[in-house]
Amino acid sequence: MARTLSTMMELGTSAPSFKLPDLNGEIISDDQFINKPMLVMFICNHCPYVKHVIHKLAALAKDYQSRGVAVVAINSNDTKQYPDDAPQKMKALAAEYDFSFPYLFDESQSVAKAYRAACTPDFYLFNAEHKLVYRGQMDESRPGTNVPITGRDLTAAVHSLVEGKPIFENQLPSMGCNIKWKPGNEPDYFG
Repeated sequence: MARTLSTMMELGTSAPSFKLPDLNGEIISDDQFINKPMLVMFICNHCPYVKHVIHKLAALAKDYQSRGVAVVAINSNDTKQYPDDAPQKMKALAAEYDFSFPYLFDESQSVAKAYRAACTPDFYLFNAEHKLVYRGQMDESRPGTNVPITGRDLTAAVHSLVEGKPIFENQLPSMGCNIKWKPGNEPDYFG
């Protein structure tokens, strides 16, 4: 299974704007979460790394939302080459895991590029001013390992943020499948 690491966008970076359709065609924008901490997750349906954590991730997102954190998931994969990531299948995944957050489709892949997203899953936590305070792994668990899925790293960052405590700076990159770029649309931030 191929592995890609997140690019580790610089802490303090302002959240790139997005306006993307949810699974019902409603446009969701980062402007809807002004003055609210925000977790942006790049996920998809078919990635073994996402499948490995999706049950725990859906539960953690509900907990984060109960603490006042806005949560959105974005799928930026090329659905022509990867039809399992198409919007109708996104809708089925969201229903299966009872997503409490919007699952958005980035058909142009421009939002993934703006975030310098590299893999699925890829996590970006912003404070209420929408400045990046955490980017990296959910925890140390990976498919095929016996490491339990805890959400430890991401949860520690969210808890510190909502409690007004400093967030640890030794953040480890997320690891997963690469974003499935459309031919000719690969970003230049890898080289």
